[in-house]
Amino acid sequence: MFSPAEMAKIAEDGAVYKATKHQLYSFISAILAGGFIGLAFVFYTTTQTGSADMPWGMAKLVGGTVFSLGVILCVVFGAELFTSSTLTAVAKATHRITWLQMFKNWFIVYGGNFIGGLSVVVLIWLSGQIMAANGQWGLTILKTAQHKIHHTWMEAFTLGILCNMMVCLAVWMANAGKSLTDKAFIMIMPIALFVSSGFEHCVANMFMIPMGMMIAHFASLEFWTAINIDPAQFADLDLYHFIVKNLIPVTFGNIVGGVFFIGLVQWFLYIRKH
Repeated sequence: MFSPAEMAKIAEDGAVYKATKHQLYSFISAILAGGFIGLAFVFYTTTQTGSADMPWGMAKLVGGTVFSLGVILCVVFGAELFTSSTLTAVAKATHRITWLQMFKNWFIVYGGNFIGGLSVVVLIWLSGQIMAANGQWGLTILKTAQHKIHHTWMEAFTLGILCNMMVCLAVWMANAGKSLTDKAFIMIMPIALFVSSGFEHCVANMFMIPMGMMIAHFASLEFWTAINIDPAQFADLDLYHFIVKNLIPVTFGNIVGGVFFIGLVQWFLYIRKH
């Protein structure tokens, strides 16, 4: 098992690699990561549909556990996820990369993640998955997406901090794994914690809220008849609420959580020259 200092060194070297590799590779890798996280939320939604009879906490635990597949896939396949890319701040703190390299990486990865998430939205829409369980699958998406846009700005920001603390801890701890099983297993609990607790992840929301918007504004009469709900109840699922009420504060919260609460703390403890 690696020591904390050795894990920090591995994380630092990984951050340098991320920030200096070819931009096209970063972009394609980021699209892949956005897709993985979108598919993980599909998995989550399936487990939550029809779970009303389960104890609330147990249902959330199941959902959080299966969602961890998305982050596991990102780590195993080297896909670039914006939230964990905030750890490139460690490489900047050691002066191994420039401000431009760090922010360019963030911008490219964020855009690629967005495209990946929206690609899954399109695929799920075309597949007719929203009609699963007589439309209840789509209703789960609607309720989850609507809940996300009604946090206060401070709530969304703070939930973003808490979320990326867990994501970055999961990725950081995976550095200690010497096998695929080690890496996968060690990431499950931190990811399950953030998902089951309702913390906010900007890349996950790049799938979930646009998926809710698609259903709210473009679902067929057959869908609304199946769930017996007036679509006007979800009229607030729009671009303004998505961007201003959720994505912006959550993104800033994710940055603070990854950079300051995890990355720079570990840099101070184990990497900084004393």
